[in-house]
Amino acid sequence: MFELKPLSRESIPAALEKAKRYRLLNEPHEAESICQDILLVDPENQEALIMLLLAFTDRFKEELFPAYHRAVEVLKRLSDAHCRIYYRGIINERRAKTHLARGGPDSGSMAFEWYTKAMADYELALSTCSPGNQDAALRWNTCARVLNEHPHLKPPEGPREEGVMDGYE
Repeated sequence: MFELKPLSRESIPAALEKAKRYRLLNEPHEAESICQDILLVDPENQEALIMLLLAFTDRFKEELFPAYHRAVEVLKRLSDAHCRIYYRGIINERRAKTHLARGGPDSGSMAFEWYTKAMADYELALSTCSPGNQDAALRWNTCARVLNEHPHLKPPEGPREEGVMDGYE
């Protein structure tokens, strides 16, 4: 086993910038690693937690599980109630996109359910945000447009089997 090199507190702002850059380069594993290094020094760093959550959601395309469960665990560590609701919406929206992209049996109804869960979260986030923060409205509108543009995305016909919507918090 290799012992990890600790970061200094002074290096955290630059490390956060590097994590953002790796996410933009579509390299979520590198962003995750940097965030984990930051959290070893500052376990409650909200910016690092949010970046880590987003990096996990970036990996949904390749591996929905365990990335989904990891994102939900990080979500629980966010200190602000509004942020928890908003980022739960992000997790749900990105899970919906994953189901939509994968296709296959029930993918349309699964995507519909996750999009509508995200929209409910964004609606709730809108009720708790400041007037200048309309991020939740932008995300809600994106989900609505996807559902409007894809009429095959609709609720399931009949009850779902146990475990199909597993992991929803």
